[in-house]
Amino acid sequence: MRPVLFEKDSVAAMIAAGKTLLLAGDEKNLRDLPPGNWIAGTIPYFMSDEGGMFSQEQIFVTELPGYALNAEIKIYDENNIQRVYQDAYRHGFSVIIIPATCPTHFTFALNAPDFPGFATSPLIGWIAGAVIDKRDAKARVFDGTQGRSLENGATVMHVELPIDKLAEIDIINIFEQGEGDTITFPKDGFSATEAFINGQPINFSEYLRENKIDTRLPLVADLHGAMINTSFKSLNFAKRQVNFYAPVFAGYRYKIAKPVGDYGNHFLAEVPEGIGDSLFFSCNCILNYLYADLEGRKTANFTGPVTFGEIAYQLLNQTMAYLTIEDA
Repeated sequence: MRPVLFEKDSVAAMIAAGKTLLLAGDEKNLRDLPPGNWIAGTIPYFMSDEGGMFSQEQIFVTELPGYALNAEIKIYDENNIQRVYQDAYRHGFSVIIIPATCPTHFTFALNAPDFPGFATSPLIGWIAGAVIDKRDAKARVFDGTQGRSLENGATVMHVELPIDKLAEIDIINIFEQGEGDTITFPKDGFSATEAFINGQPINFSEYLRENKIDTRLPLVADLHGAMINTSFKSLNFAKRQVNFYAPVFAGYRYKIAKPVGDYGNHFLAEVPEGIGDSLFFSCNCILNYLYADLEGRKTANFTGPVTFGEIAYQLLNQTMAYLTIEDA
């Protein structure tokens, strides 16, 4: 298995050699890298060759394959992020990184399905973060071509592939809807006070408390057979408010996820056969890392940043998102 985590000096040498890179690491290491053809986001959690790990000293590296025809780096913010699909190459894919809890994050999460050209080209990526228990730490993304970092914005690498190569996005989601109540919300948002439980209005935080809901399990919406998770971030009983890591949407029918047993076994059962060398990039959710105790545990051959949200066309939670490149 090829190495994926490198010391800062080794990454700097790759950049100096003209390689096109997708990077993830601690802010202090990313700031020291020379200008070049790379983008990055801050995170100190990874799925490595040895399993889940925490490191503020190493940088996770994904190198663009040599057969890629072009790689264009663009910066977006909340005012123009809706162009991200229109700017993609007709034949290729795009990788996007956005800092957690910035205006661009919220705008993308709430509106991506309505962007012009949504899902017409593969868009994969992740939400950057920082050490969980450092409240003053800010997530950042980096544009290596300009040697700058941003607390608000999205760094995107649009990649053009030759016609004989095909990029495809998929997710692994071990959660499915449980057998409990049907939950809907009156409006879109990253928080909710009111919800409808089987059509009846109720304060959502009170519902969760009274029913002793395990908020490590996400809300799951069944969208035409695709299970889409929305994870719980916090419950503020003083404000009678529930906060989420991704938005809930009015009109979607949610249920609390069915409990799972051993994460590792469930995950391995969902890994498609023969994925092997076609795997280019993957990322896994920080909540999977924490709740399933993934430190030191492998998740098949998947490696990548452990993220504060996964992007597979739109923002997801508690999933593994990945992109493969195969012969067309």
